[in-house]
Amino acid sequence: MTRSWVTTSSTTLEAMVNPLNAACDRGFVPDRLYFLKNPGVEAEVDEAISIAETIIEAYNDDDPDVSITELEDELEFDKIRTHVQSAIEASDDGDEVAVDFTPGRKFMSAIAFAAGMRYGADHVYYFYVSSPEYLGRLYPEIPRTAVDLFDFTEVV
Repeated sequence: MTRSWVTTSSTTLEAMVNPLNAACDRGFVPDRLYFLKNPGVEAEVDEAISIAETIIEAYNDDDPDVSITELEDELEFDKIRTHVQSAIEASDDGDEVAVDFTPGRKFMSAIAFAAGMRYGADHVYYFYVSSPEYLGRLYPEIPRTAVDLFDFTEVV
């Protein structure tokens, strides 16, 4: 069984890695990572991938496979949807796919959420931080009572 993590991009590093860390903490440790990279956030996405690999290695001692969808323009709405849809459709029976719609511009999050729900992702996650005082901090630095990882396949 393969587990895949599909996410978008952001100028905020924590928005890309904290949901993954929370999912791993709850037992969803992916073997494959699907990141979206758009102009203006290349350095942040590269750093997020490096941290994501470190997080996953801490949980299962293996390097994940990483796939990157590169956008020439952040407004390539169809390519954003295809990024999520293709990752879901690439999974085999018995595999699990999680779509994280936490990071990204509002339209990226909306597209990721809709595609995850429409194309049958096993999990559609949103990482919620209850207090602004914890924004900008990495998951290990935030009290567990101040965060929640919502799986929208379970709550809607």
